[in-house]
Amino acid sequence: MKRRSFLAATVASAALLPKLLEAQDLTPHQPRDWSGNTPLRYPDPDLVPLDNRFRRYILFNTPIQRHHVGTMWAEGPAWNGVGRYLVWSDIPNDRQLRWIEDDGRVSEFRSPAGNSNGNTFDFQGRQISCEHGNRRIVRYEYDGTVTVLADSYDGRSLNSPNDAVVHPDGSVWFTDPPYGIRGNYEGNRAEQEQPLSVYRVDSVNLSINRVTDDIDAPNGLCFSPDYSLLYVANTGAGQDIKVWDVNGTRLQNGRVFAELVDPTNGNRTSADGIRCDIDGNVWAGARPGVQIVAPDGVTIGVIRLPEVCANVCFGGSKRNRLFMTASQSLYSVYVGARGAGVA
Repeated sequence: MKRRSFLAATVASAALLPKLLEAQDLTPHQPRDWSGNTPLRYPDPDLVPLDNRFRRYILFNTPIQRHHVGTMWAEGPAWNGVGRYLVWSDIPNDRQLRWIEDDGRVSEFRSPAGNSNGNTFDFQGRQISCEHGNRRIVRYEYDGTVTVLADSYDGRSLNSPNDAVVHPDGSVWFTDPPYGIRGNYEGNRAEQEQPLSVYRVDSVNLSINRVTDDIDAPNGLCFSPDYSLLYVANTGAGQDIKVWDVNGTRLQNGRVFAELVDPTNGNRTSADGIRCDIDGNVWAGARPGVQIVAPDGVTIGVIRLPEVCANVCFGGSKRNRLFMTASQSLYSVYVGARGAGVA
């Protein structure tokens, strides 16, 4: 009864309960040979529907694949469509890695990398990175030079920019929690100078404004497919995903979009990185791997992984391959959805 009472505490959790009772055992499927040398019987048992709406996104004849193992804490996957590669961050090792689609090789892409966390590409194909170590947002230009988009606000240093997304108007929106300044493992220990906030920076004149600080600890963020909504993952006390209406350069009508539950134990959990598909579902790095949340805030499916998954992004030529950075590894799986946005 303790588990039932807890799930009933919120609307989202109450809606999830009957789906959990119908689902299969959510203990990670074992044994599993992640080298790919041992064939896996389809469908992949670690793609688990909690609601019939998720079944359309499960491809019967495709497996979850592990492409690389060896990072200390993997974050920030971003897909470059022209180069056909995925870049991601290994924060403690102060480097960025690159997985190249044509032959699956992984190489060190950038080192040092300012203890970068989130990465994305703008509409001109330039990489944008959130640097914990340097407490700034940067853009890598075509000639290899670095443009600092933001490193302070109102005369005080940013905390440690975490994740960024781009808007068609050219602006970059980013979150600024304190995780990179809490110690020397993922950045450099320093005093917090700003409230935990979400910002918008104009990429032309580099003007910056705080769009909200009404969230405990902003982490991952993404726009809805039509850019009318901004979702922000809260890894603070709220452990929820919030959503705002986008009104030009401002946000309004902030509210709770989803309160996530780890379906393996019924405990509340939080999302880290989030991305939207073209149907408006939010794909979130959250225990037991990835949770897929429908536009009504109900978790409709999970992707189980053997490691804690921080961030996700869609890639491939059809944007139907979900990449997942999970602790020490990089994973992917083809899905019946296509990613919204550009990276």
